Amino acid sequence: MMERNYSNPSEFIFLGITSDPELKVMFFALCLMTYLVIVLANLGMIILIRIDPQLHLPMYFFLSHMSFCDLCYSSAIGPKMLVDFFAKDKSISFTGCALQLFFFSLFGDSDCLLLAVMAFDRYMAISNPLLYTVNMSSRVCYLLIAGVYMVGLIDTLIHTILMFTLNFCRSNEINHFFCDIPPLLSLSCSDTHINELMLFIMFGIIETVSISGVLISYCYIFLSVLKIHSTKGIGKAFSTCSSHLTVFTIFQGTALFMYFRPSSAHSLDQDKMSSLFYALVIPMLNPLIYSFRNKDVKEALGRLRNKLGF
Repeated sequence: MMERNYSNPSEFIFLGITSDPELKVMFFALCLMTYLVIVLANLGMIILIRIDPQLHLPMYFFLSHMSFCDLCYSSAIGPKMLVDFFAKDKSISFTGCALQLFFFSLFGDSDCLLLAVMAFDRYMAISNPLLYTVNMSSRVCYLLIAGVYMVGLIDTLIHTILMFTLNFCRSNEINHFFCDIPPLLSLSCSDTHINELMLFIMFGIIETVSISGVLISYCYIFLSVLKIHSTKGIGKAFSTCSSHLTVFTIFQGTALFMYFRPSSAHSLDQDKMSSLFYALVIPMLNPLIYSFRNKDVKEALGRLRNKLGF
């Protein structure tokens, strides 16, 4: 009996966002439209940056990677979630669950760290624009991106390995629409203190690096802007930062609300809505914010429309 009780299930079953048939139709329509916008907007941003020579700058290099991360971590859960709205079999294999958690965490962490790298890039561009392309050379950009993905990979491996060495004997039903850390921990009959501690430490490190990196960069940007005597120059400096600050505020606010609360404050239904916003709404908003509030991107879209004859 002990051996049977402590054997891991071969699959997990998602309970989904809601069991109400009418709400299912509404959520499915909203999520489908949102996911289609994510795919089209982020792929469009990547292709536009790739084909337009005037966007071959470090800022847009990092933006293309942000679009790639947004596309990947939303795609790690989006298609499966959409199918599960009306599927009778809402199961996912043990390995599939581990892979879903791995890719969602990897690209989510990378997205978070990219915000700090992009803030540093804006500081380099505003503080010394004449040496911007020299200081932010291709080698520096590739090293920064490699560091972002490496830190994300290490953090994700730690959480995934610790999570899937636990025993899940309470149930194989996940009260969620994807394999995330909090709902999986609630199913485990093992001691999860190490998992919770590592989640707090690693998430704390990544958030501290990201938030402090952005705040320090913008402090230096503010000091650099004070030295600009031209009103036009000040407006241009702030306009290049407004999109990034908007994305940073939305992303970090949602992430902190999801993972940096005490266990007693967690509500699984509340977590589902927060996760839905984090996993689908933010990846949709990021490229839209950058395309509507960035002059270079709008001009590149205009050049593309002219080339296509629209």
